[in-house]
Amino acid sequence: MSNNEFENPESKPQPQATPAPEAGVTPPKPAREDKKPGWERDVLEKLALFAVKEQRARRRWGIFFRIVILMAIVFGVWLAFTYGKTEAEPLGTHTALVEIRGTIESEGQGSAGVVIPALDKAFAAADSVGVILKINSPGGSPVQAGMINDEITRLRKEYPKKPIYVVVEEMCASGGYYIAAAADRIYVNKASLIGSVGVLMDGFGFTGLMDKLGVERRLLTAGENKSFLDPFSPQSPKQREYAQAMLEEIHQQFIEVVRQGRGTRLKETPETFSGLVWTGSKAVELGLADGYGTVDSVARDVIKAEDVVDYTQTENLSERVLKKFGVAFGAGMAKTLMSSSVPQLR
Repeated sequence: MSNNEFENPESKPQPQATPAPEAGVTPPKPAREDKKPGWERDVLEKLALFAVKEQRARRRWGIFFRIVILMAIVFGVWLAFTYGKTEAEPLGTHTALVEIRGTIESEGQGSAGVVIPALDKAFAAADSVGVILKINSPGGSPVQAGMINDEITRLRKEYPKKPIYVVVEEMCASGGYYIAAAADRIYVNKASLIGSVGVLMDGFGFTGLMDKLGVERRLLTAGENKSFLDPFSPQSPKQREYAQAMLEEIHQQFIEVVRQGRGTRLKETPETFSGLVWTGSKAVELGLADGYGTVDSVARDVIKAEDVVDYTQTENLSERVLKKFGVAFGAGMAKTLMSSSVPQLR
């Protein structure tokens, strides 16, 4: 037997017992051997670095979106000022088309400021051999209609070999017909509504309602007739007579334009200039129109140029956006109140 087998057991080192913790004292947790000293600092540095990278990325995306929004705004403004028919004129002969749709007034698609430049471009086009003015209008301002009529008369003299024909689909009444009378010929559908050679001035009077509500109108003027046609003041017989005389004068101007434009084709009757509206078939019979036709048939059979190029100026982007969001509503209400006392060809 080796000496090791007879060693005293008490001489071997015994494991020391862990002392019991004192009452109310939480024993410290043993340190984990898998973490290196200073690991808390490493974690904080990584978090800080991640935050910096995240902030930089957010800043880059912010700059990117700002640039995109700015480009969209610039593009929108550019479209607002340049949007329109920039269609290149085709090679070869064609029929030029200009359209008047809706009320003829100082603003909108029926204004002289929109229609006249389109007519000028249509006549000036080297390859256009004729112009069709397509009208769908109940009428409107005698001033705007007169300006367009005068421009058509001027263009016919400047381009004597280039005819202009009016094509009516639904309606060509009052101010619309004032314009149409300047054309070489007028083509309609048998069910179109034509005529209404007359003038009106409408409005409202609120004096009775104001009396019932106890509202007092306080209007100060310098000039006997400065409150002429004021809807909140009583209408005097003198002012009514003056307004009627003014309407008669504009009506005579309208009659003269129709007589000059239609010439011997016009078969006058006591009802011709009474403000009545006729169907297309009756208008042909009375000499207010020349025949039946559409844009395509007139281009093909009369002008002899089937290709039709539209020179109508379109509404720009800003106007469409404003109308879409209802900004034009308030302006429309104001325009209605302001134009209620203005003579109208409708």
